[in-house]
Amino acid sequence: MTGRFAVSTAGHDKGRIYVIVDEDSEYVYLSDGKYRTVQNPKKKNRKHIRPLEAVEKESELSRRIKEKQPVYNEEIKKAIGDID
Repeated sequence: MTGRFAVSTAGHDKGRIYVIVDEDSEYVYLSDGKYRTVQNPKKKNRKHIRPLEAVEKESELSRRIKEKQPVYNEEIKKAIGDID
């Protein structure tokens, strides 16, 4: 799921859109580029998010995240803003 857009379904951030920047077996790490930066992602239980359907804007960004290439907060903010 790394590199996909997701919506928070529980917690004080319910309804907020994020990009999944990392994951492990139980948690995903989310960034919105503004409140939760790439350097300080939000740790969230997998069952408390809903991945969004594939979004065209996701392709380049997700490829770079998956390949562990540098991704900037401004790019994430713009990508999220384009799908809002």
